Amino acid sequence: MTFEQMPYERVDLQSLVQTYEELTRQMRQAASAQEAAQVLRRHQQVYEPAATMMGLSAIRHTIDTEDPFYTGEEEFYAENGPALGEKVSGLYRATLESPFRAELEQQFPPVFFQNAEIDVRTISPDVLGELEQENKLVMEYQKLQGGAQIEFQGKVLNLSELSVYKENPDRAVRQAAYAAEGRFYDQHQAEYDSIYDKLVKVRTQIARKLGFANFVELGYLRMTRNCYDAQDVKVFREEVVREIVPIVQKMKAEQAARLGVEDFRFYDDGLIRKEGNPKPQGSYEDTYRTGVEMYRQMAPLARDFIDRMDSMHLFDLIAKKGKMTGGYCSYLPAYQAPFIFANFNGTSHDVEVFTHEGGHALAAYVASQDPDLMMECQGPTLEACEVHSMSMEFLCWPWLKGFYGDQTDCAKAVHLASALFFLPYGCQVDEFQHIVYENPDLTPAERNARWMELERKYRPWMEYGDSPFYSRGGGWQRQIHIYTDPFYYIDYCLAQSVALQIFELIQEESWQAAWQKYLAYTRQAGTKTFLGLLEQAGLQNPMQQGALHQAAAAARKYLEANKEALGQ
Repeated sequence: MTFEQMPYERVDLQSLVQTYEELTRQMRQAASAQEAAQVLRRHQQVYEPAATMMGLSAIRHTIDTEDPFYTGEEEFYAENGPALGEKVSGLYRATLESPFRAELEQQFPPVFFQNAEIDVRTISPDVLGELEQENKLVMEYQKLQGGAQIEFQGKVLNLSELSVYKENPDRAVRQAAYAAEGRFYDQHQAEYDSIYDKLVKVRTQIARKLGFANFVELGYLRMTRNCYDAQDVKVFREEVVREIVPIVQKMKAEQAARLGVEDFRFYDDGLIRKEGNPKPQGSYEDTYRTGVEMYRQMAPLARDFIDRMDSMHLFDLIAKKGKMTGGYCSYLPAYQAPFIFANFNGTSHDVEVFTHEGGHALAAYVASQDPDLMMECQGPTLEACEVHSMSMEFLCWPWLKGFYGDQTDCAKAVHLASALFFLPYGCQVDEFQHIVYENPDLTPAERNARWMELERKYRPWMEYGDSPFYSRGGGWQRQIHIYTDPFYYIDYCLAQSVALQIFELIQEESWQAAWQKYLAYTRQAGTKTFLGLLEQAGLQNPMQQGALHQAAAAARKYLEANKEALGQ
């Protein structure tokens, strides 16, 4: 069955709520560990088809945010989904309080119980109304982003399509593209400010009702941070400032010299070499087919997973009107089907998103091969999932020639340099959110001012001149995660640091050694914490002292040895 053929039916949430009330009663009345385990297994059977239908609705809505049917479905789940979440959490609470818990922990991964303890702290009947408000505000932001229509050079473009021009070798074109983007955000400034202000207020209200001083601790619990805390993340950010920011600042000076500009500006930041960044050859279909063939050649496991996705049409890749920005990998459990969403626009982003989301999809496929793995443990926490994807980007290097031809060496250097460039920005996004949720009464102007302070800390090379949108500190509003998934973004930074270890292993030993390390990590699925997965696979905790220094040194060594690829 292909994705287009998958039938959709609205989940009867009221009936499902009643089912979970009954499952919770059965758990509390279980007379043996065997009976309690049967309740947990019944939970898996009940939730899987519901998760599949809700997943189908969410995917189809992001493919076309203007589709009235799926917009209506998402509004329904936004209004009624929190009540189901609270009942599932009730089952978790009953499981944790079961007199047979010790015996259950012998049958199910201990991390399930650890994560359940976190989950029950994030929801209660008292906050269902606020959770509904939060969901609707996220939908408002998604609609605003997906509905952008920007006139540029005689065309009407969405935000993803406009990005092509932001890498144009002609500086005037780049500047004009950023100006057009800025005008869109300026025109909708009141809407972006209002949505985020309401999100901060309602998330703070939820946190306080649940007994937290502010949303920060609740945000960490929502991200299921089960093996580190905000202090560990702060230490990591400080390491980035100390180890990575000086390296990137030097690299940006080298980039300015390559471009031949003395007044390096924000619209120069994305152009890595004067001739233009490498782009995939051929059509969007060519990029897709090259990607499919790459995974087929990589290993038997990768071949099996990509053949399944290809035959089932589990992709929506091309930017178009009404489509949500960004990229993601979702999973439809009833079909054991990962789904990749992207916005191909003819830049290197197309290759990066295909390889990145392919890593997520492969990990989901690997987990689906174990029929006894409980649903909650099929995937690890999100920073651990991002290791799957960001490491895969480097593991795909041997096949990049199929995408880039004679620009392959340049594409590798740009990709690696961009990995280092990303770390300061990702940490900036994270610290910004800590500031906002620790100070929820900041005005929109005050939030923008804090963002600009962080720019000077993390990206001192960024100069915005007289751009109204960027110079006032509004650039953070382009970052989807800040609105939709608070505190997610640092996960990419932690994962990037681990991915650089995979890169180093490829360079120092072999691709095969790195692949085996990757499989050792990925095959654990979600059966351990992030740090537990790393330890078992023999990978270093990126929050340990010195981890960033070693990873950055390996990257710089490669870039120095291959600097001619960037035109130096």
